[in-house]
Amino acid sequence: MKHIMHILFTGVGRRIELLQAFRNAALVLNKELKIYGADLAGTAPALAYCDFSRRVVAMRDFSYIQNLLDICATDHIDLLIPTIDTDLLVLSENKEKFEAIGTKVLISNPDKIRICRDKNNTSQFFVDCGLHAPMPVNNWKEYKSGYPAFIKPKDGSSSINAFKVENREELEVYARQVEDYIVQPFVSGHEYTIDIFCDWLGEPISIVPRERLQVRAGEVLKTRICMDRQMIEESKALCKAFKPCGPMTVQLIRDADGIDWFIEINPRFGGGAPLSMKAGARSAEAILKLMDGEEVKEQEIADGAIYSRFDQSVCITEGKGRIKGVIFDLDDTLYSEKEYVKSGYKAVSDYLGGDYEVKLWSFFEAGKPAIDELLKELGRETVKEEILQIYRAHKPKIHLYPGVVEMIENLKAKGIKVGIITDGRPEGQRNKLDALGVEVDDVIITDELGGVQFRKPCDIAFRIMATRWRLNPADIVYVGDNLTKDFQAPQQLGMKQIWYRNRNGLHSTDLKSNENIMCVEAFEDIDWSSV
Repeated sequence: MKHIMHILFTGVGRRIELLQAFRNAALVLNKELKIYGADLAGTAPALAYCDFSRRVVAMRDFSYIQNLLDICATDHIDLLIPTIDTDLLVLSENKEKFEAIGTKVLISNPDKIRICRDKNNTSQFFVDCGLHAPMPVNNWKEYKSGYPAFIKPKDGSSSINAFKVENREELEVYARQVEDYIVQPFVSGHEYTIDIFCDWLGEPISIVPRERLQVRAGEVLKTRICMDRQMIEESKALCKAFKPCGPMTVQLIRDADGIDWFIEINPRFGGGAPLSMKAGARSAEAILKLMDGEEVKEQEIADGAIYSRFDQSVCITEGKGRIKGVIFDLDDTLYSEKEYVKSGYKAVSDYLGGDYEVKLWSFFEAGKPAIDELLKELGRETVKEEILQIYRAHKPKIHLYPGVVEMIENLKAKGIKVGIITDGRPEGQRNKLDALGVEVDDVIITDELGGVQFRKPCDIAFRIMATRWRLNPADIVYVGDNLTKDFQAPQQLGMKQIWYRNRNGLHSTDLKSNENIMCVEAFEDIDWSSV
């Protein structure tokens, strides 16, 4: 069985692009990945793009690390990735505790994190690496380097409380407003960010400089990839001294004389890091490969490419409103998938001569590949493909769950569209639908869209059905049973969601991944007017 990698992101906030990069990387590499997002309030937009969300205490809470350790142990987290500056030092200092329970933390060493958290140390570090940096002072009265100047918090980020000042009088005013500040010469020129990604030992895998063409609140909105040789060599010097574990974001300003003035280091994925990934620095793919001990090769970067970013709304808590469409999952939502399995085993048993149904079912209940085990026992492994085809193509004897027919009829009588979106081999799924005789307005078998890559959690089938019905996704309800894959796409599109907790299903669980998903254990419990 293929290993499912579990990655936990702390402080997920708005980092949707980053999560999408990891999701796409898993798809490209054909790896199984489950993404967990940690958030204090449980309302971060990026949680809609996670498979599971986890509430955590505040980072400054004394129990924060234990809170994360408990999550990592319970959810078998393979890798923890911090995304905000305030998380870095405390996680770095407790890295060994996570490794002791089998969770790797993508974080640099504490002494290096401290360099980044204090701008005095950061500037000195740049100079020690043979680079240029505007040197700061900690008392505005001692500043002698001319104007304009720049004042900002010593441990700040995201350009918060960072100000350009034109004279000594302005400096005095801002010094009273900014706590624990530094003052340094203002450097004029073109701003650049360098997205660096290294292996576990700090060896660079990708170095991508990009010009910051448009910025809002310290975060880039438009950028141009610029594979400048000078910046790349300077970055290599930084990596040699810093030895970053994983990502590192560096900011600099190139003045009119072509001198690069280094301003800041953040040993994490910067907000614009996914832009470099789009250009070819596939850091997310590199991480998944490194986790599996695979070789990571040098990547070709699209020099000169320009990328811009935009905002998009995500529904966190669903409001009440009139439902105009309902989409159902099929397997273990409208009928028992175990009944289908038993039906398939009877077809196989009859083909092999009969009396093998009980044995096949016992293998199945033991978690073993039943057909493989039976054929091995019979010494008939050579007919495996033939037997599998019989199982997949058989006309099943299956039945809708009680109340399903009445529920669908009632919905349609109210003018509500009813559809089914199901994964699986088209022939088998069509046979199930024929056997059940279920009558709905629309059916999409995701494999018929072009292959297994369109299976849930891919959102294409949901978009197609909403478009066919000419409905706003907010007016559609999705009903499914599988928490690990069914609800990600509907949530991202803004559909309402109902989890049918099928305690006898193949994916039965008591673990609810999202507190905003309505849970029912019988369809008659659903009050559609209040959904």
